[in-house]
Amino acid sequence: MAPFMQESSTHSVTEAAKHLTLSPSVSIKKQSKLVYEPGRTSVENHPNYEYDDFRPIFPDVHWEPLTEVPYEDRGVQGDPQFRNLLADATDIFDYNPKIGTEIHGVNLNKLTNAQKDDLARLIATRGVVFFRDQTDFDIAAQRQLGEYFGKLHKHATTSVPRRGDLDDVHVVYNDEKSKDQRAKFTPTFLWHSDVTYEIQPPSYTSLKLLSGPPRGGGGDTLWSSQYAVYDMLSPGMQKYLEGLEALHSAQIQADGSIAAGRTVRREPVTTKHPLIRTHSVTGWKSVFFNPGFVTDIVGVPKAESNAIINYLNELIATTPEIHARFQWQKNDVAFWDNRICNHSASYGFAPHRRHAVRVAVHAERPVFDPAGKSQEEELSARYGLPRVNKDGSGQSNYND
Repeated sequence: MAPFMQESSTHSVTEAAKHLTLSPSVSIKKQSKLVYEPGRTSVENHPNYEYDDFRPIFPDVHWEPLTEVPYEDRGVQGDPQFRNLLADATDIFDYNPKIGTEIHGVNLNKLTNAQKDDLARLIATRGVVFFRDQTDFDIAAQRQLGEYFGKLHKHATTSVPRRGDLDDVHVVYNDEKSKDQRAKFTPTFLWHSDVTYEIQPPSYTSLKLLSGPPRGGGGDTLWSSQYAVYDMLSPGMQKYLEGLEALHSAQIQADGSIAAGRTVRREPVTTKHPLIRTHSVTGWKSVFFNPGFVTDIVGVPKAESNAIINYLNELIATTPEIHARFQWQKNDVAFWDNRICNHSASYGFAPHRRHAVRVAVHAERPVFDPAGKSQEEELSARYGLPRVNKDGSGQSNYND
């Protein structure tokens, strides 16, 4: 062993090397300039916060019940090859075959109507589409794009920007003073589809991150494809669930607001929707189920209802190949179709600030069309893929 390797010294390795003649087999490693602490990321201070007007408030106002409004799905007009939208794109890739697509080079603030139609069709097809670094896409542009797709939804209990004129914008906000609420929910319950208790639950929904943890600081969002959940079911189970309806209730959400001393701005409702719905753009069937809001399956015994709910919860929350996970950075935008996705935030990002604004659009009243198709079967036939084996019997020696 070389002598300097055995002695303690205040000199650096580089300094010591100046005074030594090393054999060809000995090398001096460079000192890394990277600073790394496992599991720790630097916390940003916000002394002059640029998004102060978008901090959350809970106004003490009351709104009339929602009534049904006309809805025209712009995705029907979109190009099946998305050629208008992709004319400006520099890259596009899927997260996996079932869900999630990321596009680079497209400015959401400068879309033509034809590109907007393509975007709607792509979201309806892929479930959720991601755009990085959309600095031009301010709240006015976000609302304007939402209004192109339909009537903006006003949430009855969650926060709105304190600017005061944006009651159709939902604020997501946590900072170092926020309470950690993970212990109050089961992991499956945190999976949800937004406000499915409305008579016309949302379709195209955008979320823009204004500020958040640095890379690796937590706060990712996951999406789960309900097209894929339907396709995981056996033909017999598909047929059975196609004949059922579920009750979606706003009461739990309203009770939470009341317990926190906040106003429920619209009376909570419970709405019956088909458990399987057919998408108006793709024609594909999907489960329409929400771990956060579905309380009962209609027309079956309570034990059977609970079994269906628990089974669908498990498929939605624990099936990796139907999930897309997005690691946010400032000014990133996610655009998803609330009709055919569930999503869940991931926690563990404290004490970082996480601040985002969401705009959602009322869709059609959910319907089931028996003539609808399976996404998996249609794409398998189109691309010559083998049929999925749904026979779970017998032994397996699967290892990964």
